[in-house]
Amino acid sequence: SRQNQFTLTTFTYRGIPLVSSDRALRIDAICTELNNGLYDIVSLQEVWSQQDSERLQSQTSNALPYAHYFHSGVMGAGLLVLSKYPILGTLFHAWSVNGYFHRIQHADWFGGKGVGLCRILVGEQIVHLYNAHLHAEYDNDNDEYKTHRVIQAFDTAQFIEATRGNSVLQILAGDLNTQPQDISYKVLLYTSKMHDSCASDAFRTNECGRNSYTSSRALQNNPLGIRIDHIFVRGADDIKAQIMEYTLPFPDRVPGQKFSYSDHEAVLAKIALRRTTSDLPVEVEHMQCEVIDKEQLVSSANGIENSCVTMQPALPEARTAALTEALGLCDASLLQLNTDRILYYSAALVLFVLLVLLVEFPPPVGLRTIYLLLKFIVFGVIIFCVFMASIWNYMERNGVLQGKKAMEVMLQHAQKYEYFY
Repeated sequence: SRQNQFTLTTFTYRGIPLVSSDRALRIDAICTELNNGLYDIVSLQEVWSQQDSERLQSQTSNALPYAHYFHSGVMGAGLLVLSKYPILGTLFHAWSVNGYFHRIQHADWFGGKGVGLCRILVGEQIVHLYNAHLHAEYDNDNDEYKTHRVIQAFDTAQFIEATRGNSVLQILAGDLNTQPQDISYKVLLYTSKMHDSCASDAFRTNECGRNSYTSSRALQNNPLGIRIDHIFVRGADDIKAQIMEYTLPFPDRVPGQKFSYSDHEAVLAKIALRRTTSDLPVEVEHMQCEVIDKEQLVSSANGIENSCVTMQPALPEARTAALTEALGLCDASLLQLNTDRILYYSAALVLFVLLVLLVEFPPPVGLRTIYLLLKFIVFGVIIFCVFMASIWNYMERNGVLQGKKAMEVMLQHAQKYEYFY
């Protein structure tokens, strides 16, 4: 049987202009690393400027001559794919919900996030690479974006299913901002029937001790770090996909510097494809897993060996449980949206009364300018409250409803028509 092998790497670049530390030095170091011949396909996130995208493409063109950057939103989607193999086609799907425009400090909305598809010709076979960066979690105790992230996860799974086409392998590689125990992870994995290429709990990709950008507070809260950067795979019915190697390939520090390549660790999977004659479902076998920093990661896993095991397909019961929990989150968000609409309209009404009073009564002596400025501020806040209560509220409500209805369709029919799911 014919077999192809290639390496797939996902890496969150951390490239916010004027904000991200050591950006100029890190991008040169990243290009040097990607040019060493170890990387066949690279899935990058947080490439937030066109200039950085062009620089990454030009400086890695000898090793990775094919590239595609996904444009979306105000800042661009932040997604860049570099490839040794030809990219034959691309498609971008924006998510229906993606945070809030007025939360400027979080800025996810400005990125116009979604999932990008690249059709890549590996040998003589089409491989679909899906690059995604789900909404970040900013508060573990009060995650106001949890429902948005769940809908993004489900939407991504449906997009992958709908666009599989004639590809022999589908790969989702990106910063999914969700850990294996999280509902977003379960919804995405169970509804897409993909497999996590990592089978060892020893790996951590963010807020880990080996990274120079990990804060002391993060280490105190979780000394082991978290794994939110993932590579999921799913083969065609007649293709057997093997994960030959799974590593964190980048060094701890940029050579000659005291800082890391990013606040995330790069993740690499070496994948072997073999066409079979069996009609059995595709299995993903894991073997020969390696860890760059073996002593640290093994100890962090409490002595658990890094031997990988065969991943089993998600059970329908697990998928049902995940969808039921996700629907509960959607219902809670819809109730909160109704409450928010009432609060915004109420605030607008109170401020309108205040504005009328400001207009009716003359300003105190010597405070005319301040008085005029105050009226403009009150008027601006009124406009904002009305916008949030009407246009934005309905936009978010429809986005949540779209995800909720799609989940309900799957939940209603998946068990009865399991063959088609």
